[in-house]
Order: sequence, then structure tokens, then C-alpha cells
Amino acid sequence: MEQITLIIVITVALAVGAVLGYYARQTIARRDYKALETKVQRKISDAEKESKRLVSEAQAKAKKIIEKTKKEAEEKTEELFKREKFLLRRENSFDERVAEHEKKEKAFNNKLRRLKELKAEVEEMRKSAEERLLNISQMSKEKAKEELFTSLEKEYEADILDRISKIEREGEDRYLKRANEILASVIQKYSSSQAQDITTTNVTIPDDNTKGRIIGKEGRNIRTLEKLTGVEIVVDDTPETVLISSFDPIRRQVAKTALEKLIFDGRIQPARIEKVVKEAEEEIVEKVKKAGEQAVYETGIVDLDPKVVRLLGRLYFRSSYGQNVLMHSLEVSYLSEALAAELGANMFVCKKAGLLHDIGKALDHQVEGSHVDIGVRVMEKFGVEEAVINAMKSHHEEYPYETIEAVIVQAADSISGSRPGARKDTLENYIKRLRELEEIADSFKGVDRSYAIQAGREVRVFVNPEKMDDLEAKKVARSIANKIQEEMRYPGEIKVTLIRENRVVEYAK
Repeated sequence: MEQITLIIVITVALAVGAVLGYYARQTIARRDYKALETKVQRKISDAEKESKRLVSEAQAKAKKIIEKTKKEAEEKTEELFKREKFLLRRENSFDERVAEHEKKEKAFNNKLRRLKELKAEVEEMRKSAEERLLNISQMSKEKAKEELFTSLEKEYEADILDRISKIEREGEDRYLKRANEILASVIQKYSSSQAQDITTTNVTIPDDNTKGRIIGKEGRNIRTLEKLTGVEIVVDDTPETVLISSFDPIRRQVAKTALEKLIFDGRIQPARIEKVVKEAEEEIVEKVKKAGEQAVYETGIVDLDPKVVRLLGRLYFRSSYGQNVLMHSLEVSYLSEALAAELGANMFVCKKAGLLHDIGKALDHQVEGSHVDIGVRVMEKFGVEEAVINAMKSHHEEYPYETIEAVIVQAADSISGSRPGARKDTLENYIKRLRELEEIADSFKGVDRSYAIQAGREVRVFVNPEKMDDLEAKKVARSIANKIQEEMRYPGEIKVTLIRENRVVEYAK
């Protein structure tokens, strides 16, 4: 019973607690709701105030922007009006200029038409006058001109000669002085001494008994040496000397080197000769290479193909009229560069063309054609610049001058070849040149006799004074000089002296 009562009491207590708890929660919830509602209302109020403030600021900014835009629009409109007025003024000015130009063009066309009419009238009058003159004189226009010039020449012959002489003297003196200054300056910058090469080489031997060893049994040694080197070895009565003869300087040098090694070694026999000749050839090849490299190093030209450099080295063993060709090429290179500097030409082109101008002589024993043509083909094959080829191919006047650099290289070549002691000439060539000079002078009408003097540097021409006057003598002297220049090749210059004299002889009886 007590347990039932306890259960009922507990149940009632729980029910009352539940009801009290429900009302308590409802009270707390209503209180929280009111607090939350109050907070929300406050935030809404704050948001409304903020929105009003933002709207007010936006309206103020919009008003400023509208006012600024309106002001800019007014300024643009005013600027457009100004430009429009300016364009209208320019258009009016342009229209006025066009009208003025059309007016001037019309006046010019009228003047041009009038000028053409006057020119036609003058031409007609000239033709009419010529026809009347021809009818009166009964001679052609060319004949009348010839007679007029002949008459004027005779009447003013002395004045013409004096004028020509004065002009020539002044011009020659002025240009000769300047040319001498340039050449003196250039030659002073470079000077070299060269020994003349010959086509034979002497080899000194320790004693005359060595000659027999060189010849060998039944001449086997000397024949083997001559066969392998391609030279002629002369063993004669000259004491302690053997002569090597060949027109090919490289072969001559190979033979000399091989013979000196054989004499120093003492073993002279065909097998040993063959080995030593091979060693000598290799040594000469190395010398050729070094000579070419030294040449390009001295001139500062480093863009050449190695094969071209070796061809340059071959020129070290090549001579022309006794002058070493490689030394001559270096000299022409330096002189060309100096001349180009004085005259304002391309110094690099002149220097390179001067160095390579005789490159064809390295192959003229093996390839047909002149050394100039061979050199042009070699340079074209190895990609040398066209300007350099044009500058070098005219140094013997086989090709016309295309550039100032070509003239400079030709002048430098002449300076190097014509300076005293540079070259030697044979007696036959010397006599031939003198004979050609006299034959050219004698070929002109009115020439009595001529003499080549001063080693062919001057030709003196005597003319018949009865067949030639002073003016004609002047023309003949110029013609002789031109013909010599066209038909002969020579270093330096040749002076033509024409002599016309009258001798009056009377006898008193």
C-alpha cells in the first residue's frame, strides 16, 4: 500500500514538475524572443539609417558627376566649334590657293606654248639661214665648219698654243705636285730591301771528292736525284761547288735541301736519296705553310681559306724578274693600304687585293692561262669578296678599271716593280722595248727619225718642219704618247719629246 502511495506521489510530482518546467521554458523563450526582436529592430533601424546615408552620398556624387560631365560636354562643344571654324578657314585658304595655282598653271601653259612657237620660228629661221648660206657658198655644213675652224686655227695659232701650254703646265704642275706628295708619303711609310732571285742555286761541298760520290757509280746517284726532284744538277770544274738549275723555285729548293742533307749525312745512294728527297719535300711543304701564315699575320688578313694561305706560301719560292713574289705581294699590300688612306678609298679591300693580286703565279706552271685569270678563278672558288676581285684583276690592265681601288692596286704594283733594284731585265727584253718605242714614233706621218734614250724612259722624236706646224706637232706628240700607253706595258712613265726646228742656211759668194 505504501508502495502504491509512493508511486502515486512520485507520478504527481513528475507531472507537476513537467508542467512547471514547460511554463518556465515558455517564459524564458518569450523573454529571449523579445530580446532578439529588440536586437533585430535595432539592426533594422541602423540599416535604414546607413542606407539613407549612402543614398545621400550617392546622390551628392551623382550630382557632382553630372555637373562635371555637363562642363566637359560644354568644353568639347566649344572646342569642336573652334576646330570647325579653323577648318573652314583652311578650306577657304586652300580654295584660294587652288584657284591661284590654276591661274599660274594656265599662265605657264600659255608661256610654254608661246615658247614652243618661238622655238619653232627660230628653228625655221635657222634652217632658212643655213639654206641661204649653202646656196651662197655652194658648200656643205661640215665643209664650212671645217674651213672656219682651219681659218681660226691659222689666225690664232700662237694664242691657241700658248693657251694649251699654259693649261697643261698649270694642270700638270698642280697634279704632279700632289701625286708626288702622296707617293712620297706612302713610300716613306714602307720600305724594304730585296735580293734578286735567280734560276740557279749553288751548293757548297766540303771537298772535290764529294763530287764523285754525288755522281755515283755510272751516274746512278745524280740521275736518281735529278729524276726525283725534277732539276738539273751541274757538276763541273768549279771548286767545292755544285750547281742546281731549274725554273721551278720549289723544285730547286727541294733539291738543295736534299743534297745538303745527303752531303752532311755522308751516305749517298739511290735508296737513301729517295728517302731524303721525301723528307725535303715535307720540309718545304711546312715552310710554304709557315710563309703563308706569316704573310697573312703581318697584313692582319685572317679571313682567308687555308688553301689560299698555302698558295700564298708558294709565292715565297717564286720570283718575277728576280723579285720575290711573296715579298712583292706584301709590299703591294702595304702600299695599297697607304694609298687608300691618302685618297679616302676602302683600305681593307686595297690591302687584301694587293696581297692576293699575284696569287695566280703560284699555279701558272700547272694551270693554263695568265696569272691574272688564274688568280680570279682561285679567288672566286674560295669565296673572296667581289670587290677584292675587281680591285686585283686590273693590275696589268687586262680588265678595265671598275673601282678606285683597282687603280690604287695597279699603281702600288707599278711602284713596287719599278723602284730601283727591285727587278732585273734581260738584254733581249731591253732592246725589244727600245725598238718598239722607236717603231711607234716612226709610224706617224711627218716624223724624220726617233731615238729611245734613258733606258727606254724617254723617246725623242724629230719631225720635218716643212710638213708639220707647231699645232700639228703638239697633236702628234700627244698621239705618240697615247699609242705607247695603249700598246706597250712598262713600269713608271715614258717621256715623249718632239723636236721641230727650222734651220735657215745661206751662202755668201
